[in-house]
Amino acid sequence: MQRRHFFALPGLALAAPAIARAQGFDRPFRLVVPFAPGGTSDILGRILAPELTRLLGQNVVVENRSGAAGNLGAELVARSAPDGQTLLLIDTGVLATAPALFTRLPFEPLRDLAPVNLLIYAPYILAVHPSVPAANAAEFVALARRAPNSINVAHSGVGAANHLTALMLTQAWGAELTQVPYRGGAAALAAVTGGEAQMIINGATATAPFVKDGRLRGIAVSGPRRLPDFPNLPTFAELGWPAQESGTWQGVLVQGATPAPIVARLDDAFRQALAVPDVARRMAELGAEVRAMGAAPFRQWLVGETEAWGRVVRANNIKLD
Repeated sequence: MQRRHFFALPGLALAAPAIARAQGFDRPFRLVVPFAPGGTSDILGRILAPELTRLLGQNVVVENRSGAAGNLGAELVARSAPDGQTLLLIDTGVLATAPALFTRLPFEPLRDLAPVNLLIYAPYILAVHPSVPAANAAEFVALARRAPNSINVAHSGVGAANHLTALMLTQAWGAELTQVPYRGGAAALAAVTGGEAQMIINGATATAPFVKDGRLRGIAVSGPRRLPDFPNLPTFAELGWPAQESGTWQGVLVQGATPAPIVARLDDAFRQALAVPDVARRMAELGAEVRAMGAAPFRQWLVGETEAWGRVVRANNIKLD
């Protein structure tokens, strides 16, 4: 995918308050993260918030609203005023899996939420607790096959994309692992670093620091290439594993009836925030790639992801209601 980079025009920061007033931005923005603090969405939101505040001329406040597998925060935005001032920053896998997981959703993702833009892609890191007697992917798969259900896999909730990825991998390995849900990626990370669980598949943005400091041992990464900070970790593709493009795809959405000019203004602000050199540097350090594509392509992409993850959910007969 071709990447586009946008940079602030001279004087834009000074003009931002006037632009905000012209578009009705007359109070602080709520940037809703539907997960607990410490996960990828939360980290990304807190990196972007100061730059968005500068660009939009109003404070942008990150608001964690966890619960119902991410749907609580998503519903809050779906039911908000269509003025663009309540935004949803979410791992889009939550929206893509929800229609198949829930018989009755209190909102319709592609009707009640308007895509603004896809922001970043961060591959998954498959990591284990240092006590696990496996130094590489081959040794770990052999261990998993040899000792069924002896390995607890921590994930961020039943039906979450990292849970479904773990199921796809274990099925391909011919192994049986015990899947243990937690309330978000941060809680799952805490479980593995604390030795309560032995394995995790989680976004590189949140997981890389734990691998760097030795609290976790990296085994493999998803995505198209090895991570620069972990050149010795092979990709799923190199290993012949499925779910090669799995990972955390972070996007921003607003209430579904938000006028197109406001969506476009927000899209521009997020693009500019991601292009700020310090933000770009921090994204790269966390293993994330900017994947901005615009509102219409983002909607089309989300439709495709909903169909693809829906097939995985149905194949594993997973329901949350």
